[in-house]
Amino acid sequence: MGLDQYLHRHIYVRNWKHMRPEELHTITVRQGGKIRKDINTKKISTIVEHVCSWRKANAIHKWFVDNVQEGVDDCKEYYVPRVKLKDLLDLVNKIIKKPELGKELLPCTDGFFYGSQDYDAFFFCSQDYDAWYMEDLKQTKEVLEEALKNETGSFYYSSNW
Repeated sequence: MGLDQYLHRHIYVRNWKHMRPEELHTITVRQGGKIRKDINTKKISTIVEHVCSWRKANAIHKWFVDNVQEGVDDCKEYYVPRVKLKDLLDLVNKIIKKPELGKELLPCTDGFFYGSQDYDAFFFCSQDYDAWYMEDLKQTKEVLEEALKNETGSFYYSSNW
């Protein structure tokens, strides 16, 4: 048990009669090399791409709750505007460059099996800082930089515990 978090990108791929041939999508679903006949690919309208999973990254979760979910932590899926992801990326980059800003700019939060909130371990006990916190930030940086390269799709955040 514990805090699990997900970022997905939804890409709209529905074909319409008015579309030009070069605008149409071709979708094939295979399992074990064989086409799945139980899925009508002509009815697929959205593809959901898994962008990232975090595990007990409570500071990242708190940011989404505060900045996207209007303070409501309820395990639902929330639309995340691209500009918000850019804001999070900027914040993460600042903290990676100057880790002591983490407690102020991207604080941890407590919750049901949310993981560590020990700032002494994060920022004062070693020069490496807390490996988990910093690894969460590095993962977030890498994922968001890659995700934001794509101009298509809409992003959604969800969590559960």
